[in-house]
Amino acid sequence: MPRQILTGACCVFSFAAAHAACPPSAIASLEKPGMGVRNGVDRGVLWRIERDGRTSWLYGTIHVGRGDWVRPGPTIQKALTQSDTLALELDLRDEATARAMARPADPELLARMLSGERARRLERQNSEACVPPGTLSKLQPILQITALAGLAGRADGLYPEFGVDETLAVSARNSSKPIVALENAAEQIKVLTGESEAEEAEQVDAALDELESGKLRGQLKELADVWARSDAAKLASYPEWCDCLKTPAEQRLMKRLLDDRNPNLADGIERLHAGGKGVFAAVGALHMIGPQGLPTLMAARGFTVTPVLTNAQAQTAQPMPALAAPSPAPRAVRGGKAVKGQRGQAVQKGGKSTKAAPAARGAKAPAKAPAKAAAPAAKGKVRR
Repeated sequence: MPRQILTGACCVFSFAAAHAACPPSAIASLEKPGMGVRNGVDRGVLWRIERDGRTSWLYGTIHVGRGDWVRPGPTIQKALTQSDTLALELDLRDEATARAMARPADPELLARMLSGERARRLERQNSEACVPPGTLSKLQPILQITALAGLAGRADGLYPEFGVDETLAVSARNSSKPIVALENAAEQIKVLTGESEAEEAEQVDAALDELESGKLRGQLKELADVWARSDAAKLASYPEWCDCLKTPAEQRLMKRLLDDRNPNLADGIERLHAGGKGVFAAVGALHMIGPQGLPTLMAARGFTVTPVLTNAQAQTAQPMPALAAPSPAPRAVRGGKAVKGQRGQAVQKGGKSTKAAPAARGAKAPAKAPAKAAAPAAKGKVRR
């Protein structure tokens, strides 16, 4: 489930605290000491891609966030401002998308899959997450458990309402910048449910195990910390430390979430760029890693790919006025993933690797990436 926060499909819901034991709401969390000032610090992983005399961007996001991440850092904000279009996996504020994600599941399927002990376990997790009874009960089972996964980090200050894709969308709308969805709701639901009811049920059970043990909360916090420090090398080795590829079902899910979706995401970005638009493509950070990651795929399509934020940033936070929490999107599910981002990663051409230094101001010289994390050769120009 934590990988889905970086690869796609995090439901967005707003719940008021029902009692003292409930985590504060996203808006209430802004009232905590120290939350009145937003830090203009660059977070996440960013690549510049260039072709045909135009510049576009690949930005790896996370679908939960902290209140002090609401305002993009200076490098991110500048790249977004210079772009003509913001491209997201899904635009959650699009009414058709919201309706599709919130559409009730087949009652017979719900009766078959959510009965007995599984139903009781799910009910307990809804209660512990302070979700009002019945709020999620009509959704597809995998969407119910994905929504709960997105709420698991609230005790650590991580909220779906502060998800990076959502805050970027707010920023784009405030500046009247067009937003384009690279996928549609039906595609994302199909990716999540798998090929059979049995596979979906297995995923639900595994997620319940992780919620009950507290493992999911710990993994989510670690992922958020890795993302916040722009640690592309750590993200690139995610399969080695995520403890999430132990079973054939987990391996199939990871392939569906990442490798099977990335070519379509790359097609959409290339299409927008070829149409004369400078694109700021913001998708889950795990879409940026591996031999099928977006930076590698775009290099193979003839783009010059330059790492910009791929290493821990040594920037000083800039005090800024307090910001209100983004208003919650309609009841929906968000999706996401990433490219094989490495510290000082080189995008290769013809088998020859050229290391590209990060362009972000204040970035340290990147450490040499582990050999096994290096991206495969791709037909693309490389800018030093």
